[in-house]
Amino acid sequence: MLNTIVVTTNLPLGFSSFVTNVGVKDSTKDFTVVMADGPCAASGVFTQSRFAGPSVVISRRHVENLSARAVVVISKNANVATGPEGIAHAEEVAASVAAKLGIDTSDVLIASTGVIGRQYPIDNIRAGISGLPFPLPDNDADDVARGIMTTDTVHKISSATVPGSEARIVGVAKGVGMIEPNMATLIAMIFTDADIAPKDLNTIFRGVINQTLNCVSVDTDTSTSDTAIILASGKAGPVDSDAFTQALHSVLLDLTKAIARDGEGAETLIEVVVDAARNAEQAKTVAKSIVNSPLVKTAVHGADPNWGRVAMAVGKCSQYTDIDQEKVVIRFGTQEVYPTQVTEAGLEKLSQYMRGADVTIHVSLATGTSSATVWGCDLTDGYVRINADYTT
Repeated sequence: MLNTIVVTTNLPLGFSSFVTNVGVKDSTKDFTVVMADGPCAASGVFTQSRFAGPSVVISRRHVENLSARAVVVISKNANVATGPEGIAHAEEVAASVAAKLGIDTSDVLIASTGVIGRQYPIDNIRAGISGLPFPLPDNDADDVARGIMTTDTVHKISSATVPGSEARIVGVAKGVGMIEPNMATLIAMIFTDADIAPKDLNTIFRGVINQTLNCVSVDTDTSTSDTAIILASGKAGPVDSDAFTQALHSVLLDLTKAIARDGEGAETLIEVVVDAARNAEQAKTVAKSIVNSPLVKTAVHGADPNWGRVAMAVGKCSQYTDIDQEKVVIRFGTQEVYPTQVTEAGLEKLSQYMRGADVTIHVSLATGTSSATVWGCDLTDGYVRINADYTT
């Protein structure tokens, strides 16, 4: 009989955790706390939704000084559109966790994800917090990633070592639906033991998010609860800024692709590359137009190399009058499909390619030298069923 070896990812130096079930919705884990031994440099990026939940409002306020020590995540209840009572409950959670950990309430960030419009089962959560152990007994990042899941089919985790140092970056994320972020995605938490100045951390984090989490879309819908935070304990010492940026980009790119690949009902990861664009904004806008098109998504799902749908998605970006259809080039994978026509045999090969787990659509605009890459997924009947039956 063979022994199965399970390898887990530990949190970086200076962090501990506790994950449990407090009865938010069912018997799965739904309450996650991660704490740092001491003050951390921190940054947070949040949804731009006008229906932002209390957790977003509170965390945005608490991280304004670019410092934090703990994060608490409640999954399976978003606590959004719940009025003054919902705000009071979120503030109580942050304050109660802070009291158990012996830190200031303003040092606690909070995130919530799940169904909108329902109050926390606050009595259950109070009971759970009353049993919160101190010090926190674990440092299992995989368990943290599992604890924040809702309809995710797999937990999402990535780690990297900063080149030229022993500092580590560990990231976890959740999110499979209601994803078209203007900032990040549903829940993403990044922990590092690198020693980096708060202002530098904030600048780097926001820049990398714009190239990764801000480039993913499952269904064009921006969540009310989008939260991305990073905490740096400094326990592993100083790092080179460029090396740290490189490692952070690697972690966030892994999480971005994992979110797109696990989109509700998804079977295919779609990568859209737009290059030869006037500027990065034009490239990203056109790329998002393609990856968000239901017609493109269903064509990918059906392994149908219908490049006319891609042309449509480019063409509807009518604000860009410098895009000339006579100069645009469209490719599926590396195969040009427009303006060079593909034979029937070539189309069959493309259909085989599109039956794979990953499909790349590459468009060159001939308006400049900038580029952007975005990620999404196909649109399946599974997505319809999941969301048609979500609360019933």
